[in-house]
Amino acid sequence: MAISVETFFLSPDASGTLQAKVQQMIAEGILSGRFHVGEKLPSSRKLAAHLGVSRITVTLAYTELVANDYLTSQGRSGYFVSENAPIPPVYTPPPKSHDTVDWSRAIAQRFTGGDTPRKPDDWRDYRYPFIYGQVDPTLFDHANWRLCALRALGQKDFASLTSDYFDQDDPLLIEYIARHTLPRRGITARPEEILITMGAQNALWLTARILLNRQRTAAIEDPSYYALRDLLNHARCRLVPLRVDADGLPPQSIPPDTDVIYTTPSHQSPTTATMPMSRRHELLDRARDLDALIVEDDYEFEMSFLAAPYPALKSIDRDGRVIYVGSFSKSLFPGLRLGYLVGSERFIREARALRASMLRHPPGHIQRTAAYFLSLGHYDSQIRRMGNALHTRRQVLEQAIDAHGLTIAGRGVYGGSSLWMQAPPQVDTAKLASRLVRDSTFIEPGAPFFAGPDRPRNFYRLGYSSILSERIPEGIALIANAMGEAEDWT
Repeated sequence: MAISVETFFLSPDASGTLQAKVQQMIAEGILSGRFHVGEKLPSSRKLAAHLGVSRITVTLAYTELVANDYLTSQGRSGYFVSENAPIPPVYTPPPKSHDTVDWSRAIAQRFTGGDTPRKPDDWRDYRYPFIYGQVDPTLFDHANWRLCALRALGQKDFASLTSDYFDQDDPLLIEYIARHTLPRRGITARPEEILITMGAQNALWLTARILLNRQRTAAIEDPSYYALRDLLNHARCRLVPLRVDADGLPPQSIPPDTDVIYTTPSHQSPTTATMPMSRRHELLDRARDLDALIVEDDYEFEMSFLAAPYPALKSIDRDGRVIYVGSFSKSLFPGLRLGYLVGSERFIREARALRASMLRHPPGHIQRTAAYFLSLGHYDSQIRRMGNALHTRRQVLEQAIDAHGLTIAGRGVYGGSSLWMQAPPQVDTAKLASRLVRDSTFIEPGAPFFAGPDRPRNFYRLGYSSILSERIPEGIALIANAMGEAEDWT
């Protein structure tokens, strides 16, 4: 690969002759890792013209760098970064100036320091990755996704690839969601009532920005999705965590001044509890009495391999007070960042305007690729394949858990891709997770899911979407053994 001549600039602070400045500029590029071994440098003529110096100045600088083994000359082919050059493993540009800004005063609102934990980037290197929400490459239909992406790049779809939709969405994707996805949840919606988002996280953020302020109150489940709690804290509303039970969120616990209720009725996050139909009606009645809105996050309904899920809460809403959040990130892959909001037209109009002011719209090519993948039947095939694989892994996982005497706190009535686990009271699962790293085992501590200072520390989540069935028993054995040693490391 040739290094673009446009990336070269002489530092005005560099000392010495022009030749020394050129030499220093190239050496710094190599020492910082910006230039890689084998990359070709611009010709002396091009670099001289770009920098506004004589060609002999650049030639002499190149010659000196060859003598110092930074570069190698390959005859008429030109100059290349030498294999013996001292290149660091990563690109680390040196600081150019001292930061004198008082950021503690300059930052008006902070978004760091929340509950959302950072999962390890190297989780694929773990032998026993009980990680939630990541894709298993052995289950993903790479071939047909690639064909759909190529089709979306074709001349016929040039407008969907290149156009600025402003506040609109791909009509093919909207049509598929309206005609196929939503009816599976018992929901009927017009295109004006559907908005494509950058995943469920973006959808939840839009609801918080539109519906909440300092004077309003939001009720959330406890435990709950930690990223939701973080974004609601950023909204600066009054936040009321409500402890869930075996059937999810208890409607009678919702305080009378509540404006918005956030809930995951079909597959409570993270306990996996399923709200019965009777309680769903009670929740709607309670919301009606309070004149409150409900945001329903239906994040994993496709993973219902044990039995058909109940209809969505939105499907039995007769007042238009339920706002529905869906996502393709769990069923396809998390990096897709494609979700959708369904609600009354007046709400969607505001959400559309807010999205347009922030990111305009999700990329047209991604929307059209997804529309083809869905409409051509590839998505349904993948869901069946994933369901079968997850069912097998779930059986193996439950057998291993039973064999080692571990405790399941929530297993999900219809399926899903995780189990909510409870360790003995004396076990801090954050320390357990840290201890298991040396066994190449990943578990997710449960404390971040809870609100408040006195959080239970003996819960944890086991995801099984990314771990092979044959590795599950040994991984569970390592967890049980480490838990048995709790007195040695707590």
